[in-house]
Amino acid sequence: MIQMVHNIEEANCITHSGTMHADEVFATAFLHLYKKNIKVYRTNSIKKDDNQQDYIIYDIGRGKYDHHQLDSEKRENQIPYSSIGLLWKDFGKDYLEKNNFPEVEAIYLAVDKDLIEGIDADDNGVFPKIESTFKVKTIPSIIKMFNPSFESTENENDQFLKAVKLAEMILKEELSYIKGKILAEKKVLEYLNKYDGTSNYFILDEYLPYEETLLKDEKYNKIEFVAFPSNRGGFAIKTVPISFQDHNPRKAFPESWAGLENEELEKISNIKGLRFCHSGRFIVNCKDYNVVLKVIEMCQ
Repeated sequence: MIQMVHNIEEANCITHSGTMHADEVFATAFLHLYKKNIKVYRTNSIKKDDNQQDYIIYDIGRGKYDHHQLDSEKRENQIPYSSIGLLWKDFGKDYLEKNNFPEVEAIYLAVDKDLIEGIDADDNGVFPKIESTFKVKTIPSIIKMFNPSFESTENENDQFLKAVKLAEMILKEELSYIKGKILAEKKVLEYLNKYDGTSNYFILDEYLPYEETLLKDEKYNKIEFVAFPSNRGGFAIKTVPISFQDHNPRKAFPESWAGLENEELEKISNIKGLRFCHSGRFIVNCKDYNVVLKVIEMCQ
């Protein structure tokens, strides 16, 4: 459990008070997962000798898990660590091992790259360039909303615990997602190893998170479509994006199919059993395997 305490002597985890940020919120969530029971004290100042005590002090105090010093630690790609990154760096592998995760090194690195590095970057003022006509909410901006709003009567520590609860949910789901993706990658590679290098598609016998594995190897650049059993029944066929950065499809389904379904789609496509085409033309649903082959042949 997490308990908020009101003096430093009761605490085993100490961070700053005032405006909360994603880094110390996620750091607190991770410490709760790692240590199970934590007593958190939020303060606006740390004495020099507090860093010598048996506390974990983070995001304040100029100690090991603070990152506000000029000589604070950076990754090889020069993205600085924040408190969550520093704690994950020291305790992430131990947490994974103690909780019997497979592929510890791979999961440890992937979680850092997929989630934690972005939180660290944002907290250190390294922001992504987002070209969009609409507001993009990042994880740090969502956590920011938990700070008591103007003229509200919300308690600061109560709001902090709400944010930590959300962060812990995200961490758990991230760990489950990354674990599944890494285990699935081996199976994806088994399929891709059978790829002859000439066709513009491949078909999976089960759904697997394949996209990242496919995109990071240039020898699969000819693949434009991937088919797999759909959880809605039948088979789905998805287009393959151009790259990690460019999500436009290498080849879209015909423009005339966009947004159509069932009889209307069958008529325009002349393919019996073609059930649905997304308006974005990046996925279709087919009645069965034979329909998949007809769609792929049509899209050559």
